Amino acid sequence: MANRPYVTFNAFTMVAPSHHAPGLAFEPDSRQLDYHLPQPWIDLAMLLEQGFFDTVFFADVLAPYEVFRGNRDATVAEGMQFPTGDPSVLIPLLAYHTQHLGFVFTSNVLQAHPYEFARRMSTLDHLTGGRIGWNIVTSFLPGAGRNLGFGGLPEHAERYRRAEEYTAAVYKLWEHSWEDGAAVRDTTTRTFADPARVHAVKHRGEFYELDGPHLCEPSPQRTPLLFQAGMSPTGRAFAGRHAEALFISALDPDAAAPIVADVRQASIDAGREASNVKIFVPQSYLIASSEQEARRRDAELLERQTVEGNAARMSVFLYHDWGSEDLAAKVADLRHRDVSAPVRKLLDWSSRDDWTLGELLLRWGNRRIVGTPEQIADNIERWHNAGVDGINLEYVTSPGSFEEFIEHVVPILQRRGLMQREYAPGTLRDKFFGNGPRLPKEHPARRLGAGHWRPG
Repeated sequence: MANRPYVTFNAFTMVAPSHHAPGLAFEPDSRQLDYHLPQPWIDLAMLLEQGFFDTVFFADVLAPYEVFRGNRDATVAEGMQFPTGDPSVLIPLLAYHTQHLGFVFTSNVLQAHPYEFARRMSTLDHLTGGRIGWNIVTSFLPGAGRNLGFGGLPEHAERYRRAEEYTAAVYKLWEHSWEDGAAVRDTTTRTFADPARVHAVKHRGEFYELDGPHLCEPSPQRTPLLFQAGMSPTGRAFAGRHAEALFISALDPDAAAPIVADVRQASIDAGREASNVKIFVPQSYLIASSEQEARRRDAELLERQTVEGNAARMSVFLYHDWGSEDLAAKVADLRHRDVSAPVRKLLDWSSRDDWTLGELLLRWGNRRIVGTPEQIADNIERWHNAGVDGINLEYVTSPGSFEEFIEHVVPILQRRGLMQREYAPGTLRDKFFGNGPRLPKEHPARRLGAGHWRPG
C-alpha cells in the first residue's frame, strides 16, 4: 500500500454533553450542551473539512459509568458521556454537508446482530459515497452487557471470540454475497440484478447463524474502513489480523516506538503488510500565543472542572472506585499502600506528594499539551518521527479546540509537509492508503467465502 507522507487527523468526539473534560461544556466556546441538535454538528463537520481533517471519529458507550460510589449519580450530574445519541443516525446529515470528510463510529459486537449491522454499514457507505469507517469494540462496561441482555459483561476471551465470529459474518456479507457487477440495472430486459451472482451467506458459529444474501448491493468500499483500539495481547493480535487503523496508548513518542513495532509485526504475522495498519495516538492541545499564557489558561480550565466528575471517569478506566477514597487526602498517603497496577501507574506518573488525590485524578484525566502553535506542531512531528501515523485529537471545548487548532496549528503543519493541503480523491480507504476502495487481497475478509464458517 502507498504510504502518506503526512499525519492523519481524526477529530475525536461523542454525541453527548461531555466527552473527556467534564464541566467544560458550559464554556463560552463550547456547543456541546446542544449535542442533541443538528446545527452544531453540521457546523463542526464543515469546519473540520475546511481544516483538512481526515475524519470525525465518534466514540460511543451503551451504559452510563457507575463505578464511582457504586452509582451513576456523578455521571448524570456532569453529563459525562451520558446521555448519548446514536452517531450512525447523525452521519448522513453530516455527509450531505461535506464532500471529503470521513465518518467513523464505534459499534460494539454485542449490540447488533451482524446481519442487521452489515446492512446499516453498507447503507451508510452508499449514502456517504464511501466515507464510512467502523471502530470495532468488544465493550468494557458491565452495564452495557446487562442492558443488552447478557446479564453482565461476557469474559474477555469470550468477547474476542465473538469479535472474530462477528467480523467473519459481516465480511462474508460485504465481500462475498454479491459478485462484482451483479447489480446489472439492465433497462432492456428490465433486470435489476443477476440472481446467479447473488449468493446466500451460510454461517453457523458459536454465537451467530446466517442463511441469506446481503440485503444491500456492494457499496463503494464494500467493507468500511476498519478501526480498533484493543491494547491487550489478544487485542493486538486481533488488530494484526483485522484493523486498518489502531489506537494505542503511550505517554510520549519514545514509549510509542516499541508499541508501533509490535503492532507492525502483528500485522506481518497475520500475513499482511506492516503498512496495512495506521497507528494513532490520542492527544489534547491547549494553544496560546506564549507557553506562559497557555499554562495560565490550562490552570483556569482545571479550576472550572469538578473533582468528582473526573474521579467518576477515572474510576472506570483505572478499575478503582475513587469514591471509596478521601479525595482531599494527600497523594503521599496512598503511595505506600498495596494498590493495583493501574493505580500504581497513576502514582508513578507524578512525584507531587503535595497534591490531593482529587487533584492528581483531575490532572491525569486532563493530560494536555500546552504551548504555542509552534510547540504543538513540534509535538506532532515527534510523534510522526516515532512511527505514529495519526493523531486522534481530543477537544478541551468543542468547537473551540478545533477552531484554534485549525487557525493556528494547521498552517504550520502544512508548511512542514505534515498535513495535507488538499484531499485525495476517492473513498475513505483511498484517502488513507491511496490503493483503491477495497480491502487488500491479503486481508482475511477477502480470503473468506460465502459458505460455512468455523472458528480458527
